[in-house]
Amino acid sequence: MIKEHQILFRNLMIFFDLFIVCVSFIGSIYIGNNFEDIYVPGALGILIPILLTIWGILLHCFGMYESFRTKKMSDVLLVVFEAALVGSSIFGSIIFILKMNQIGRLHILYSFSIATALLCIEKVFLILFFRYKRKKGFNIKNILIIGTGTRAKNFLELINTHSEWGIRVIGLIDDDASKVNKEINGHKIIGTLKDVPQIILNSIVDEVIFIVPRSWLNSIEELMSICEISGLKISVAVDLFELKLSKGKYINVDNFPLLAFESTPDKVIHLLLKRLFDIVLSATVLIMLMPIFLVTAIIIKMTSKGNVFFKQQRCNLYGRKFTMYKFRTMVENAEEKLVELMKHNEMKGPVFKMENDPRLTKAGKYLRKFSIDELPQLWSVLKGDMSLVGPRPPIPSEVSKYEPWHRRRLSIKPGITCIWQAYGRNKITDFNEWIRLDLEYIDNWSLWLDCKILLKTVPVVLFGTGAK
Repeated sequence: MIKEHQILFRNLMIFFDLFIVCVSFIGSIYIGNNFEDIYVPGALGILIPILLTIWGILLHCFGMYESFRTKKMSDVLLVVFEAALVGSSIFGSIIFILKMNQIGRLHILYSFSIATALLCIEKVFLILFFRYKRKKGFNIKNILIIGTGTRAKNFLELINTHSEWGIRVIGLIDDDASKVNKEINGHKIIGTLKDVPQIILNSIVDEVIFIVPRSWLNSIEELMSICEISGLKISVAVDLFELKLSKGKYINVDNFPLLAFESTPDKVIHLLLKRLFDIVLSATVLIMLMPIFLVTAIIIKMTSKGNVFFKQQRCNLYGRKFTMYKFRTMVENAEEKLVELMKHNEMKGPVFKMENDPRLTKAGKYLRKFSIDELPQLWSVLKGDMSLVGPRPPIPSEVSKYEPWHRRRLSIKPGITCIWQAYGRNKITDFNEWIRLDLEYIDNWSLWLDCKILLKTVPVVLFGTGAK
């Protein structure tokens, strides 16, 4: 019955979300005073299903219709903003492809802005309403916790400080009979492992959570089977190992179960959208900037000897090598002169940075100042060797000097711009600080963060801030 109620509520929420999107779209047409132009046979019949499909898929893929009992309100609202950001781009592209000139950018902006505002209001109301009801004792989930160790105590503290989650601990289970009837953080130990089947039979239990040490894993297999047969939801704490960065998850390889630990972004849909965004934007910008490429090539050939492009081996995912292209900004024998210039290195660590590098050509100084030399890397983005946003791709010789914790920056695809570039390229002189910023990006990655970095990069490039 509880699952039926959850499914009913989820379906109702999907219906109201899509109703809000539909009303927002029609309302945006009226605001734009363009209803008669758009209300042509078949036009709305095509646009509205497309719009509802886009919103529905994105909200579902971003996790809106998973239980947000224990989610932060900011996380739920972020899903709405992410769906709106990606959805508006997709919808705008479809309008362009279908050549529906009746729908302008303003209509799309109005539609997605109104829908975003109304969806956020709806989610805030639902979250506050259910939190209020749970505090009053309604919509409570009863859980039985197997385990009484430090990790179980930490979990209990978490539950005790979040009454709005509506979680009631009916008791704890230990393998030591002498601990029965003792209390931990206000919750009683009600039995041992052998008592669990009887407790499940005689109590109202919605979920059993196993927070046990590794030494218990063989002992709980039978209990998990009993819970499974009884139709109970089972959760197992996966912090069995003292890993500081990795998050555990269950994966299935052709019916072979694995417990995986990853310290990199693993949201497949988000990563796919990131790749699609890279392809669309890099291809568009490459086409738009062809005149600048041509002018830059002519300037390089007229002002110095050598090739127009400088190509170099760089590293991307986990040290894989690829060829990266840049507009040449240095004299031909620049690599040979590097050894004698190492004493002037302004960066602590296995990288070389020098503000007034004598190897730069006259044109090269300006190309670097406004990051024009980086533009050919858009080709690497289009090919898939790089991304628009990510840690800068290092040289193999630099990677060979990395400390173990430095190598984690190679666990995500490198990019043209990153946090340290967006926030002032000349302010960082310590390689370790550079790495920390890259790891901060990896640990907090989201589509929204990529957008913020790209937007922050634009003025930095336009005004030539901090280039070396």
